[in-house]
Amino acid sequence: MGKITWKPGTFLYPIPAVMVSCGTIEKSNIITVAWTGIINTNPAMVYISVRPTRYSYNLIKEQGEFVINLTTNELVKATDWCGVKSGKDVDKFKEMNLHKEKANFVKCPMIKESPVSVECKVKEIRELGSHTMFIAEVLAINSDEKYIDEKGAFDISKCNLISYANGGYYTMGKKLGKFGFSVKKKKKR
Repeated sequence: MGKITWKPGTFLYPIPAVMVSCGTIEKSNIITVAWTGIINTNPAMVYISVRPTRYSYNLIKEQGEFVINLTTNELVKATDWCGVKSGKDVDKFKEMNLHKEKANFVKCPMIKESPVSVECKVKEIRELGSHTMFIAEVLAINSDEKYIDEKGAFDISKCNLISYANGGYYTMGKKLGKFGFSVKKKKKR
């Protein structure tokens, strides 16, 4: 059997399903975003792509900052709910029983229940068609202490992070190897 060809579309899966908090502590919102990723190491830069029709679009565009909050199995309902409800109609923090946490470098709140919150400052805005891409510099990464191992490193296996693929949410699987494992010399016994 061969491959089936479809028309061009978004099929680069899986991708992170994240909750992006924006606004201020007093007037905040959460938008669920799957169009997000890393774009540079030095300086550390990420992007999110948001439809201009979304309530959060103007909050992010006007304020020039946002927080990417990673999501977990425990947050999957809130992640989905925050993606289908509008912040102009409801207080998503209140409705999903999420708690605001003051960030260190941006005015946007972090989501306390998220294992990792990434504070971002917008550096460039690109209108691309259906979505506008906000390219941002990472100002800080905040991790819950319970996800730090004895060596002081972040242990992703403790988080139960989720991803998004073709309309569904999925748990991340087990670790299969680490960068460079395929060429690492085996120890002699």
